[in-house]
Amino acid sequence: MAIASLKAIVDFCDRELRLDTIQDYEGAHNGLQVENDGRVRRIAAAVDASLATVKLAIKAEADLLVVHHGLFWGATVPWTGRRRELLRLLLEHNLAVYSAHLPLDMHEQWGNNARLARALGWRKCTPFFKWKNQCLGLETRLRLPLLDLVRQVERVVGGPVKVIPGGPEICRRVGLVTGGAGGELKLAAAEGVDTFITGEGPHWTYALAEECGLNVLYAGHYATETFGVKALAEALSRRFKVPWVFLDHPTGL
Repeated sequence: MAIASLKAIVDFCDRELRLDTIQDYEGAHNGLQVENDGRVRRIAAAVDASLATVKLAIKAEADLLVVHHGLFWGATVPWTGRRRELLRLLLEHNLAVYSAHLPLDMHEQWGNNARLARALGWRKCTPFFKWKNQCLGLETRLRLPLLDLVRQVERVVGGPVKVIPGGPEICRRVGLVTGGAGGELKLAAAEGVDTFITGEGPHWTYALAEECGLNVLYAGHYATETFGVKALAEALSRRFKVPWVFLDHPTGL
């Protein structure tokens, strides 16, 4: 059985995902969040780090869990109850956790946006959705009826899409930001797209989308962000010669 170095994997991910240059939301901690004894025999990938996915990783006999949404988004105290149980399982089962949030969303090859755009058949994309002097998403030009685009997205994410038909019936400029960018519809509209695909958004965005003349497709926060961790884990498996598995624990949100 092949054994990879945890340090080598972490150094590779930190470098390739550009953790030292990409800005994230305040409180987000990218990189190695929990270490093990330094050896990796099997990698598990999941969208979220939680007690449930940690148990799935242990069942899969993984010793590295790669996630998009990590354990730390600010102060997490006290470590009691289910949080204590989470910590106990991580330590007792020698399970490391590596998290990449916006750096994985934005990656040109393994990113959630890049992989979802590829699955949708977008051949030419340009950077889109500027935030903190960096573009979080992608934009493409096409000519497609809104209903046809909705069907495409539903097929790719494997589930229903909530549609706000605030824009034209024929989509020509489509922007994509995976996850929870629905609260920033004005930013998307200001960049000139007529249709915006993201994961989720609040209730008040329905009226805002109509005011902005923008079609909005809410395809699911979870559903739009399974792509990146799968791509990253697959790349790590090829490079470091260890097997990997995806742990599907959908939230429905």
